[in-house]
Amino acid sequence: MSARLEPGDALECARELAAASADRRSVRIAGAGTKAYLGDVRPTNLELVTTRMSGVVDHVPADLTITVGGGTSFALVAAALARAGQFLPLDPPHADGATIGGVIAANSNGFWRSRYGAIRDLLIGTRLALADGTTARAGGRVVKNVAGYDLDKLVVGSLGTLGVIVEATFKVLPIPDASSGLVTTFSRAQDAFGAADALVRGPSRQEAIVVERRSGGPWRLLVGARGNAATVARAREDAAQAVADRAGRAEPADDVARQLMPLRELPATALEGALVRAALPLAAQRAFAETAADLDAFATCVADAASGIVRVHLRGDDMAVAAGVDALLMAARAIGGSARVERRADALRERIGAWDPAEPRGHFLMRRLKDAFDPAGVLEPGRSAIG
Repeated sequence: MSARLEPGDALECARELAAASADRRSVRIAGAGTKAYLGDVRPTNLELVTTRMSGVVDHVPADLTITVGGGTSFALVAAALARAGQFLPLDPPHADGATIGGVIAANSNGFWRSRYGAIRDLLIGTRLALADGTTARAGGRVVKNVAGYDLDKLVVGSLGTLGVIVEATFKVLPIPDASSGLVTTFSRAQDAFGAADALVRGPSRQEAIVVERRSGGPWRLLVGARGNAATVARAREDAAQAVADRAGRAEPADDVARQLMPLRELPATALEGALVRAALPLAAQRAFAETAADLDAFATCVADAASGIVRVHLRGDDMAVAAGVDALLMAARAIGGSARVERRADALRERIGAWDPAEPRGHFLMRRLKDAFDPAGVLEPGRSAIG
């Protein structure tokens, strides 16, 4: 069993990391533990929990920025901003329980990515506790502060392998006045993705453009929009036209955000079988989704059609699930994308690895960065593709 550490501030956190590094004791970094399933994690000597390093450090509504501790829950941040009529334009999975540090470390974006930007676009400052016992700041607390290489982007998606995120500053926005959407159905994937592509390339600005299919069901396109009344009306009209052009059936849905929630939360609910996450060129999404839907173990496909992130849940016989995973990893490579197993049942961990056996792009650079930040190799063993 791992010993549990709960540092209360950045300096204490850095001291704990330095001691672990000196003694070659491996460290698991945890916030709320909502994404503990990521990677091929191995047992560790220590578990460092960030939740005592929480709370709003600074919020300047006029500047549209907020600074919070890395262990702060995403829900707490949303509530604090709502009181000022603002919001953090991220909709990550596990939104009710995840911590800010975990959202950043896992690069946990949702369907709003193409409308407002990804985490790396909204994050303007971080403070890190490093394995050598120091703390480091990147960026700052104002929107225009970057000169040279933006180190904030380095920690996004680092999965705790480079250090502990103890503080983060984000750009925020006023809460939009109006919201609405459409839920549509098609009999063919090419029509659903064709309508989605027309919206991605069109002049109006939708907040979410998601294609979904469940085993045995139709292809569905869910479109959400927020903004002022005129912007929302234009976005919904354009969506209705794109659907009509392809003989789809559309229904207005002012509760589209509620209908999108279970699709966004697929990483949290896919407890059986395996969940594959692919990052694809936009034009390749349809072919990948059709390949997935033909698999024996296919259960669900959810495509963020505006960003090229496609998740496929496979379920059923272990052999069929494993074969489906292999097919999807190869299919992603063949069409110029990449894929990994985001989640799988505990019984499948020995049979199915988290990472594509093919060496990831930039592996050499990632390895050098890991060696520079964590020369003893104690942080999050097995969590990332570089081990």
